[in-house]
Amino acid sequence: MSEPIVAILMGSESDLEVMKPTAEVLAAFDVPHELRISSAHLAGVVAAATTLPVVGVPLSNSPLKGGDALHAVVQMPPGIPVATVAIDGARNAAYLALEILALRDDALARRLTAWREVERRRLDERNRTLGLVR
Repeated sequence: MSEPIVAILMGSESDLEVMKPTAEVLAAFDVPHELRISSAHLAGVVAAATTLPVVGVPLSNSPLKGGDALHAVVQMPPGIPVATVAIDGARNAAYLALEILALRDDALARRLTAWREVERRRLDERNRTLGLVR
């Protein structure tokens, strides 16, 4: 794999199981990435240190089942934005990163569009199988 263009940062090893799908989605689209434990690297701290897009994934491994993490990520001060996905939404974090990268990568944009079409057809077929549509 070439030089990573996406960093997946986790606060601790216990976050690995939730965050692995992010790496799996990026790998499926051949996007070079790295997965790293960074000792409590909150999305806001990263966003404050860079002008690159940051996507926060609130994790449910807290006593408040991720509600506290969600609030911490979405309540950033003006000028330090962090895009946020659902609690434990690691896959959507990857898809959002792909959409951002696809703005400047036509080949990736085509792969992402093709993937969405396959998914749409799969869901259409499932709806027909279940008798929900004709």
